[in-house]
Amino acid sequence: MRFIQCNHISKTYGEGASAVTAIQRIGFVIERGEFVAVMGESGSGKSTLLSVMGAMNTPDSGRYVVDDIDVYALGSEKQADFRREYLGFVFQSFHLLPYLSVIENVMLPLTTTGKPSRTKYAMALEALTWVGLADKAARLPNQISGGEMERTAIARAIVNNPPILLADEPTGNLDSQNSKSVMDLLARLNQQGTTIVMVTHSETCARYAQRTIKLSDGRLLKEENLHSAGTRKAVA
Repeated sequence: MRFIQCNHISKTYGEGASAVTAIQRIGFVIERGEFVAVMGESGSGKSTLLSVMGAMNTPDSGRYVVDDIDVYALGSEKQADFRREYLGFVFQSFHLLPYLSVIENVMLPLTTTGKPSRTKYAMALEALTWVGLADKAARLPNQISGGEMERTAIARAIVNNPPILLADEPTGNLDSQNSKSVMDLLARLNQQGTTIVMVTHSETCARYAQRTIKLSDGRLLKEENLHSAGTRKAVA
């Protein structure tokens, strides 16, 4: 089932002689429930692609369609509704607010939902329980470890039960033990039906995915199904 479709997406920054094409005519399909790793060297366009998929960076050309919704044909308010309903985000640098407790950070995506405070607290506590941090709910971010901060970020991303999780180098600041813990959480989340798109430099982390999409100089170089080891080169 074609759940996510990127159709010939291009994005250029700047104008004239200083213009830089970050991604060029990128096209692929992701099925509901897939775990896909996006790989490539620094500057290959991975983060730009993920920002386009996060409805945060309007492409110059091409279409981005999710669940039959043409995302960039929506107005800004409808795009915000789309992000809230469909997407969870996990970043390498955690993006936790230092003056809020762990559970208050997890509650942030629920701010505009109109749910009662008691309901939002219960949802956040459930998400923290899922990542094994219910006992750290009242602590501030500087009172927990780096691995626990990333797990808090995962709890925040899933608190509203979005069908898609976008992860940008989620283990980039972690040691091998904490990286495995985070990747095991993402794998378990995927097993429960969440579609995951993860940017990573790590071959070890990429092996958790069912498929890799490899970029080079802003172009799709190849797609590889890790289960069947079948490789399909990109078609211009």
